[in-house]
Amino acid sequence: MSTILIISGHMSRANNLKTILSFLGERCAQVPFSEAMSALKKQDSFEAVIIDFDSPELTDDVVSKFPAQPFIVIGNAQTDAEFRANIVGHLEEPVTYPVLTQMLHRCQEYLRKRPAKSTNTSKTKLFRSLVGKSEEIQNVRHLIEQVSSSDANVLVLGESGTGKEVIARNLHFLSNRNSGPFIPVNCGAIPAELLESELFGHEKGAFTGAINSRKGRFELAEGGTLFLDEIGDMPLQMQVKLLRVLQERQYERVGGNKPIKCDVRIVAATHRELENMIAEGSFREDLYYRLNVFPIESPALRERKEDIPLLLQELVSRLEQENEKSLRFTENAINSLVEHLWPGNVRELSNLVERLLILYPNQVVDVTDLPSKYQYTDGDNFEPDYPEELLEREAIIALFNDTSDDEATDSDESEFADSNGSQEINQNSELNTNSALPSDGMNLKEYLSELEISMINQALDQQDGVVARAAEALGMRRTTLVEKMRKYAIVRD
Repeated sequence: MSTILIISGHMSRANNLKTILSFLGERCAQVPFSEAMSALKKQDSFEAVIIDFDSPELTDDVVSKFPAQPFIVIGNAQTDAEFRANIVGHLEEPVTYPVLTQMLHRCQEYLRKRPAKSTNTSKTKLFRSLVGKSEEIQNVRHLIEQVSSSDANVLVLGESGTGKEVIARNLHFLSNRNSGPFIPVNCGAIPAELLESELFGHEKGAFTGAINSRKGRFELAEGGTLFLDEIGDMPLQMQVKLLRVLQERQYERVGGNKPIKCDVRIVAATHRELENMIAEGSFREDLYYRLNVFPIESPALRERKEDIPLLLQELVSRLEQENEKSLRFTENAINSLVEHLWPGNVRELSNLVERLLILYPNQVVDVTDLPSKYQYTDGDNFEPDYPEELLEREAIIALFNDTSDDEATDSDESEFADSNGSQEINQNSELNTNSALPSDGMNLKEYLSELEISMINQALDQQDGVVARAAEALGMRRTTLVEKMRKYAIVRD
């Protein structure tokens, strides 16, 4: 099918454009304005549509009906201000190669970055750490889709915690090898003397302790993808052997002499600066260029802060399925998290969400609930003010429930209580909650009022009349104590 459509009533102009486009290797077709609508409806999308601007009304009618299609105008164009958004540029005659290719590139970008572009959900099923709408993460997705169908070696670069293994798994998932195994190897976690056996396997008796033959990771990954994580930590001796495998596509087990064919796609990753390591002599340059056929930069979280709200939502959703508990964040909390630099990247964010889920299950998290190093904005600082009736009721309930447990009282205390007998309310109306109710009864309201007056006076005496400190000693708000002093006509200088 044609990739470029020319809508023009000028035969000479159309033929000239077709000649130039054919020279560029493009397939193109030419239609008059009367057939433009039907031609655009027949094909979902053209790479570009070049349209005459000699009749602005006709041009605007066509362009306005196909907002998803990029157009290039040619002819008596007016100012750019009169153009619709999907008109990406203007060709002046005579048409030149540099300007035409630039316009075609604009059309290409218009189609690639189109927000309403439909995607195949089965093809773009990406793992949770690639969630986001930022330009950086969209570029990573684009690169993955571009290289996944080939067998080219891929080198994933980026800081720790950015999701380099997730990128590697996506490459495998979208590749033609997705029915084969995905085998990860952390080159920095395996001792140098064991790494060769781990990668290539060994024969029985190859070294002390090799009581059986064992397949290596290359053999286990046959027909699939081998992910070499932290490739920068691989010893130089092993780098030479890995380079040979990449060149010859075969290897031998440790202690064996039979070559084994290798059909494995290599994806390597590192957080190190390999070019600096090459200059220092700690990484082989020839291996670097073998691995770095198609580099993918995994962006740090601080470079795509706009993705943090979506990542929070995805991480909470995943933990909710695992723990059957949920978590929500206030807008202030999210804004505060966005301000953090995230040296641990997505891994740090994931750990924080898991910690908060343990601390505040099924609750809403505000800035004040976050660990102090994540608090970059002010929280709500809400202090509830309870009605006096409620406070008094709760105090009375606590007062009468705060009796000593007979089982918890040791024998010495019991003997002391027995020797002294039951205590009565002293002259200062101090309360002993173990006191018996008098046989003739009592006025509980008056008793509690006297008790409250006594406690307030004692607190004020202890704190030298400072109301704020007295309120703190009584476990109440200063405003509440002031109201009670006014109620009982307690006056202090």
